[in-house]
Amino acid sequence: MHLHDLTIKNFHQGLLKKEFSALEITQAFFDWIEKRDWETGAYLSLSKDLAVRQAEAVDIKIAKNEPVGVIAGIPLAFKDNILIEGRPATAGSKILKDYTASYDATVIKKLKKAGTVFLGKTNCDEFAMGSSTENSAYKLTRNPHDLSRVPGGSSGGSAAAVAAHMAIAALGSDTGGSIRQPAAFCGVVGLKPTYGAVSRFGLIAMASSLDQIGPFTKTVEDAAILFKEIAGYDSMDSASSPLSNNYGDELVNPRLEDIRKLKIGVPEEYWVAGLDKEVAENVERATKDLQSLKAEVKKISLPHTKYALSCYYIIMPAEVSSNLERFDGIRYGTRQGAENLLELYKRNREAGFGAEPKRRILLGTFVLSSGYYDAYYAKAQRVRRLIRQDFDEAFKEVDVILTPVTPTPPFKFGEKVADPLAMYLSDIFTVPVNLAGLPAISIPVRQGSNVSGQISSNLPIGFQLIGKHLREADILGLGQYYEKLYL
Repeated sequence: MHLHDLTIKNFHQGLLKKEFSALEITQAFFDWIEKRDWETGAYLSLSKDLAVRQAEAVDIKIAKNEPVGVIAGIPLAFKDNILIEGRPATAGSKILKDYTASYDATVIKKLKKAGTVFLGKTNCDEFAMGSSTENSAYKLTRNPHDLSRVPGGSSGGSAAAVAAHMAIAALGSDTGGSIRQPAAFCGVVGLKPTYGAVSRFGLIAMASSLDQIGPFTKTVEDAAILFKEIAGYDSMDSASSPLSNNYGDELVNPRLEDIRKLKIGVPEEYWVAGLDKEVAENVERATKDLQSLKAEVKKISLPHTKYALSCYYIIMPAEVSSNLERFDGIRYGTRQGAENLLELYKRNREAGFGAEPKRRILLGTFVLSSGYYDAYYAKAQRVRRLIRQDFDEAFKEVDVILTPVTPTPPFKFGEKVADPLAMYLSDIFTVPVNLAGLPAISIPVRQGSNVSGQISSNLPIGFQLIGKHLREADILGLGQYYEKLYL
């Protein structure tokens, strides 16, 4: 079986039938990474020694006819802000260039217990701040579909690794769209779970009320499988939801009769000026495809959507300025010489942080400062509540909301670097979900003719399904039937 054809499901079936061993596939992935990643730049570090040990352990169980789980032996990649004990964790920043994690994130503990194989750590925007992975302190990651274009961000390395068949699946983090946007740009599936459904313990924090770990996969079915393995309550995460222990088989085995009962809402506020024509037509085609499943589609309104981006870029930098305060360059970092402590802090942070973290730290410190807290941060939190209420009202009428993921197809390198506001606008359709703490998934639109009759370009385009709180089953179920019929 070719690496390009491997999904979690058929890998598991092939492993049980002994068509190949976990070690053989693991070695094949490392060989392919060596051939392909020099041009893609998805990985920051590889863990071949660990991966070989993990694969051999699975093969021993198979040889002894011992039971193994559905994700045992699956070669995975991880965004470099998720801690794996004894492995580098740079978060794409120079200030952490020599840092080695001293413990495992909760998701890593779960995946180790399940017997997965850890290929390595993937590139990302520094401290997950960016929409193109151009803000990494180490390298550029290129879109496998067009090497002149960005893979999206901040989890661009994870998306590119899956799209270039350098991992069967990967984990990333999503603060304002950092799983869904790169998934759409790279033509893979990206799931941002409900806030609190997956533990954040061991994730290097960016904005604590917004961050969420989630999977990149080749299929929606794989996303359901991997999500079920990593979801669940964790006492080490203060935001973890006990209700996340209640996910059942409906995640992976949805029933068509249940899917057909779902009402889909299409918010008029997402079809705005600046939405690329090809994106709009592709999302409209996906909407019509879903209607063919006999699902009811109706127009809805989310009136405070227009304030979401402004609200996000007040709340997120405020939390960034608090979370990044710990990175002083003394316990880990650049360790620049200085005559006193204040000078040491200044030199370490100047050398360790890139332009985007500095920009967000300054903005966040400003909106939290005396005299400006009420005018900016407190007001943004009130608007955030209104955005949540919009979704609450909409979900009284519908079960799932369908929108574009991004306003444009993947853009070229350097196209938006000089204009931070233009870069921030890449997240316009994804940040409302994080502000409301809801689950959402990016799914590739099937290739074919647009509504206008023209053939789509080869650039990937995704559509977004947003679900109710802890109702990943709805968006995963709808997505699985879409891909079975059209992908």
